Amino acid sequence: MSNASLEVTPPNLQPQPGAPDNWRRFFSFSTDHKVIGIQYIVIAFVFFLFGGLLAMIMRGELITPEADLVDRTVYNGLFTMHGTIMLFMWTFPMLNGLANYLVPLMIGARDMAFPRLNAAAFWLVPIFGVILTLSFFVPGGPSQSGWWAYPPVSLQNPTGNLINGQSLWLLAVALSGVSSIMGAVNIVTTIFRMRAPGMGWFKMPAFCWTVLSAQIIQLFGLPALTAGAVMLLLDLTVGTSFFEPSRGGDPILYQHFFWFYSHPAVYVIILPIFGIFSEVFPVYSRKPLFGYKIVVLSSLIITGLSGIVWVHHMFASGTPGWMRMLFMFTTMMISVPTGIKVFAWVATIWGGKLRLKTPMLFALGGLFMFLFAGITGIMLSSAPFDIHVNNTYFVVGHFHYVIYGAVVMGFYAAIYHWFPKMTGRMYYEGLGQLHFVLTFIGTNLNFLPMHPLGLQGMPRRVASYDPEFAFWNVLASLGGFLLGVSTLPFILNILSAWVRGEEAGDNPWRAIGLEWLVSSPPPHENFDEIPVVVSAPYGYGSNEPLVENNPTKELASEHS
Repeated sequence: MSNASLEVTPPNLQPQPGAPDNWRRFFSFSTDHKVIGIQYIVIAFVFFLFGGLLAMIMRGELITPEADLVDRTVYNGLFTMHGTIMLFMWTFPMLNGLANYLVPLMIGARDMAFPRLNAAAFWLVPIFGVILTLSFFVPGGPSQSGWWAYPPVSLQNPTGNLINGQSLWLLAVALSGVSSIMGAVNIVTTIFRMRAPGMGWFKMPAFCWTVLSAQIIQLFGLPALTAGAVMLLLDLTVGTSFFEPSRGGDPILYQHFFWFYSHPAVYVIILPIFGIFSEVFPVYSRKPLFGYKIVVLSSLIITGLSGIVWVHHMFASGTPGWMRMLFMFTTMMISVPTGIKVFAWVATIWGGKLRLKTPMLFALGGLFMFLFAGITGIMLSSAPFDIHVNNTYFVVGHFHYVIYGAVVMGFYAAIYHWFPKMTGRMYYEGLGQLHFVLTFIGTNLNFLPMHPLGLQGMPRRVASYDPEFAFWNVLASLGGFLLGVSTLPFILNILSAWVRGEEAGDNPWRAIGLEWLVSSPPPHENFDEIPVVVSAPYGYGSNEPLVENNPTKELASEHS
């Protein structure tokens, strides 16, 4: 369609007067989506380091077959807290931070739809983070129940106190759900109602599509987990009988509440990472994203299928045979739209003018490890195989290849890619590449040995094990320690670059997208006048500019 009839207004690239420009704004109740985004990212990374420290203590215990470092009960508590912190205090806040910072800029909005609700959702995070941490130190903590808190084990209250570690843990999970639901309402509303004029659905960046898809899952699935946590908390504290079998409750019902959200939560986590890959690969390949519309539609298909896979985690819970077969089929089906995305990324990279900068390295590394995780995921979707390796280290290895191998690598790719936009400074490329090498080696050394361990029958959540498993555990522990070391060049790089790094300019990557048309860092309300979009977001190979008088217009036709 011709764009000749469209009235186009270029964005204002000048910061607005009076916009906060000092570090104090990050400690305030700010309603600026960019400040809130960075607040999310920083607090998430602090808890990431804490959760990683707990993991290193566990790997220190497992480097020898004997339980000789910490008490077994303490080990169980470390296991529970590591998993809970990494999900509720690292992964979800980090995703919310990236979505908060990038989505309004990418769609040409001045802020989120509900700025005060946005700020309130963030400030719940440190509150439930403190409560979650306290649950580890208060007697009666969730050391035995695991991060899934299955009843009736989670309903045991040896202290007899109304407030104990398990009840605090459940309260923290419920507050996390409330915060995430508030954030999902805000993000979905922003994307639906605040896109710039001319930005139709298929002119929206792929990252925004994946964020939208993930937040739709949050709105439909997260109330189930939140309700389950509240009901379990009531069973534990005031004597209701939702899940207590001795009083007529059904503990399997809790598993349905839990997994109805917690399996789709994997797609809540991974979909935005797919969006990051879809933004990074075109920029560093100097090619348009291959099959943009198909990539978008595959995200929506994943969103739909994610609601009918949760029993996959209950194959060993006495589920009927017909249910196992049904959910085995649906779990396998979800690999199809995921495979479409992988094909599109490979086709985008193929024949491109690759620039192996740090963001591209992390994206490529994340794609490689996601492919491996996908293969083992197909294996686990088969009911007979899943029952065989249920509750073994094979499941732990697969899950961590998704969460660390793909998701954390994707996070790092995003941070390095948009760091110049967030700070106006360039990171140090040498430190970035060192960070990638250590992370890539450490991830594979840590989690690959878990697969043969699981196939040989080593159960997870044990502090001691048969000496025949020692070799693989030593390798995994060395990899875990290397991952801990790998964060040091990242911290040094980001902090030093933020303070004294080279000035980046508005668009150091010569990228296409509305976020690259404003100054770095962006002004307070992003755009003085909202831009009118006239072309699709992936303009490489096209003579069309993104907006009229686009400062990067020449880039759009660079490969035409």
